[in-house]
Amino acid sequence: MNSKEKYRLKTKVINSREYLFDELRKKWILNSPEEKVRQYFWKYLHYEKKYPKSLIAIEKKIIVNQLTKRVDILVYGSNGKPNIIVECKSSNLKISEKTMHQILNYQSSLQANLLVLTNGLDTYCLNIDYKNNKSNFLNSIPEYS
Repeated sequence: MNSKEKYRLKTKVINSREYLFDELRKKWILNSPEEKVRQYFWKYLHYEKKYPKSLIAIEKKIIVNQLTKRVDILVYGSNGKPNIIVECKSSNLKISEKTMHQILNYQSSLQANLLVLTNGLDTYCLNIDYKNNKSNFLNSIPEYS
């Protein structure tokens, strides 16, 4: 997925700093390599995989072990329960074991069906099968149904 060519990001410069407009949060966010990945990825989920904007949350606050954390992207199912947790990293960072531990930490609290790790270049999607108590990597993120 090379979404940089597909999705335009609205930008502006204030005091020599570039900001991106986040359509979901409806506010300007300081541009950073990770924020760009986050913006491109939610657009990919919406425009390519057909997840409704109304089910996508950016930097959602959650509580894990009495600590407040922020999930990069949280996609809810039509039942209102967490469906997909997405952990975004800057494109110059590799997806690592530390990244996996981070998303598993969120998972312990949210119990989502899919865990997605991405740096915009490499994307991994882990499907959690609660009925059979196992997980497996998927070749792609399923479309919204």
